[in-house]
Parts: sequence; structure tokens; C-alpha cells
Amino acid sequence: MIEIIPAIDIIDGKCVRLSQGNYDSKKVYNENPVEVAKEFEANGVRRLHVVDLDGAASHHVVNYRVLERIAVHTSLVVDFGGGVKSDEDLKIAFESGAQMVTGGSIAVKDPELFCHWLEVYGSEKIILGADVKDYKIAVNGWKDESACELFPFLENYMGKGVRKVICTDISCDGMLSGPSIDLYKEMLAKFPDLYLMASGGVSKVDDIVALDEAGVPGVIFGKALYEGHITLKDLRIFL
Repeated sequence: MIEIIPAIDIIDGKCVRLSQGNYDSKKVYNENPVEVAKEFEANGVRRLHVVDLDGAASHHVVNYRVLERIAVHTSLVVDFGGGVKSDEDLKIAFESGAQMVTGGSIAVKDPELFCHWLEVYGSEKIILGADVKDYKIAVNGWKDESACELFPFLENYMGKGVRKVICTDISCDGMLSGPSIDLYKEMLAKFPDLYLMASGGVSKVDDIVALDEAGVPGVIFGKALYEGHITLKDLRIFL
């Protein structure tokens, strides 16, 4: 059964969503992300994906206090990303209660440091973020496209011990237009041992069913929940 991972994206300490990573499209859904996390937990959710969008934009962790409060007030297993660019950022994330940390831009720009984290903390705690646009990896809060092609990028890091990957198709993110199932099938065909968490585009329960049937291990989504296209009650069949 596919793992259900709701997302909480944070700007100015508030729970927000963007469309295709565009900060100008920001919509605030709740002033208090802890309330949102507690409601998820009360409905049987066990995992949470927290993104520090301020951190992603400013290249260092910013909203760690929110992470800390979620960790203190819930027992959710949290993975945290956004602005984790140094040993200090990583330390702050883990000390603030993250059980896992996602590195995206850092894996492109400073592979040596990312591999060091992988060695020190292990593949259970360090997740590779692969944010994709037309099969190329995007960096810096998706504002820039890198020269890295998706499949060689994955092959390289799996060879270095990566086992968990969050893959967001940027063209789908926040658009409620359905996930990139063909892309995920292609990834799993090439890397069957990959613990792939699909992110972006989920608009209804049928999308989650389709990802599950495609063999995708985990799904991350937010806007569909916040906009009421999926209810927490709908998710009970997966929990």
C-alpha cells in the first residue's frame, strides 16, 4: 500500500501553497501549521513532508521553529527540506525534530557535501530531492534549471547509496492536473529498488490509486487537501 505523505509548505511561519514553484502564486491556507499537522495526525496520518520555502529562497534554513513545534506537538515522522545547504543547516533540521532531511539543490551544487551527509547519517535519514522539468533537475527553489539530466543524476546517487527519492514534476505541482505517472513508471522500471515518493499534480483519490497501482511507494500532496478535492476521510483506505 502506498505511503500517504501530506505536505506543509511554509512561508513566514504560515501554511501556504504555490503553483509550479512560483512565489507570486502564494496562497495562505492556515496561519498555524501545527494545527494542520495535528489534524493530519488525528486522522491517522503518520508521515509529514515539511518544506521551508523561505529557506529555499534564502539558501539557509529559516522556519525551523515551526518544525520544532510540529515535532513537539505531534508524533508524526517528519522529513524536512528547503534551504538545507550546510552542515549547520542539517544539524538545525535534525535538532529541531526532523527524522529525515531532503537535499535537492545541494546534491547538484555540492555533491561532495551531500555524499558526506549520506555517509554520516545513512540512506534512511538523507533523501534525495529530484525536482524535474523536462527531464532536467531544477535548483534554487525551482527558479533555475541545471544541466543535470534526471536518469544519470539518479544513477550516480543510487551508486553512492541513495535509496529514497522525492521526485516532483514541476509542470504539475500545485496545478491539480494529475501526477506524472508515466515518468514515475519509467523511473521505477530503471531503478526497481528505489523508494520513490511522487510529488506534484495529485488532484483526487483516483490519482493516488493510480500511483499505487503503478507501484509507486509513496505520494506527497498538499493542495488537493487544502482545496477540499481530497478529504482526510478519503485517505483512510490507505492508512
